[in-house]
Amino acid sequence: MPEILLHYIWEKCLWAEFPQYTTDGKPIEIISVGEHNRNAGPDYSHARIRIDGREWVGNIEIHVHASDWYHHKHHLDRAYDNVILHVVRDADKQVFNSQGEAIPQCALQYPNDHDYLSGLLADAMRMDSAESRIGCAKQLLDDPLLLTEGWRRLLLRKRLDCKCASIKRLLDITHGSWEHAFYISLARNFGFHTNSVPFEELAIATPLSALRKHRDNLFQLTAILLGQSGLPIKDADLAREYEFLRTKFSLMPIDGSLWKLGRIRPQNSPERRIRQFANLLHRSEFLFSKVIEINDIKALAELFAQEGLSSASVDILLINTVIPYKYAYAQMVAAGSHDKKDKEPVMAIQLMEQIPAEDNTVIRQWKVLGQQVRNAADSQALLHLYQNYCQHHECVNCEVGYRIFFEQRQLELPFLQ
Repeated sequence: MPEILLHYIWEKCLWAEFPQYTTDGKPIEIISVGEHNRNAGPDYSHARIRIDGREWVGNIEIHVHASDWYHHKHHLDRAYDNVILHVVRDADKQVFNSQGEAIPQCALQYPNDHDYLSGLLADAMRMDSAESRIGCAKQLLDDPLLLTEGWRRLLLRKRLDCKCASIKRLLDITHGSWEHAFYISLARNFGFHTNSVPFEELAIATPLSALRKHRDNLFQLTAILLGQSGLPIKDADLAREYEFLRTKFSLMPIDGSLWKLGRIRPQNSPERRIRQFANLLHRSEFLFSKVIEINDIKALAELFAQEGLSSASVDILLINTVIPYKYAYAQMVAAGSHDKKDKEPVMAIQLMEQIPAEDNTVIRQWKVLGQQVRNAADSQALLHLYQNYCQHHECVNCEVGYRIFFEQRQLELPFLQ
């Protein structure tokens, strides 16, 4: 069963005719299923339920298998500490939050008729607009293996090559400084999509050389970055320190109106992210050099881990900044080597395979179509396929579209390199 179907059953209250119980036998009354969250964090917020007569208000997380809670590292993420019910199809494991507290689980009861569920899946897909966005949705539902492993590997390479092109443009701007280029890219990705543009502008407007001179002083680093953001500085001491440093380095802040402040959770607020970025620069000098030296995914994650930054957020930084830079640098080394075969940037791809898959609306669409998304290598490949082929109707240049086109004409499919 695709997870999106379980979401649909939950959201449309198709469980209503069935009594629901926790896995330890307590009766559940579902008062409100909550609001669907399409951003990071639990699937539904502001839900209301009663368990054994006691009312709870909070978040709902939905998985096909209870053990997915651990595969997605929710047990390490404080954003999931307010989950009041873990709704699953298969309660194969008890789950706990980051505080070590057991999360109540419900193996959801609903009409379990194959034809009925097949019809629901079609409705769920239409609700999520998967069919309108992915032209071969029906064919992939019938035969998920149309999207081959070889095509996925090539798509991942293509995505990393696109990121390499962006890195090379930054290297041109920074006169070949990998450290400076990495600093700008890292700042952009600290904006986590919502505020990536102002974060990048902040890094460009704030020379790395100025930050390095005050790297040992977290207060001064925070003052510079908060001041340069153009946002109001609430702390009077920080504001005074920024004015001093602004004069010292002839700094000019960016336009504070660039930042998106609405509908952002407190832990994702620009000020909080800027403070975390300042703390990262304070703790680690020459980050790019350390990133290149380390080839252990846990050690790389530890470089960026800090209080208030979830493991999922660290994974995003690894996927979008660290691994592309390792890949680009390895390509540069390979280009200058006579023995290119032994210096191909395979390490970056192997690291990507050790990171959990991303969870967003695009990836959920692929899951609806029966696609396995085992790790970040898969999710990055599928994101590239969606953004560069499906959205632009480039079916003729896609291996899946190519296969469908020729199989319909009963022609032998040529071997694809």
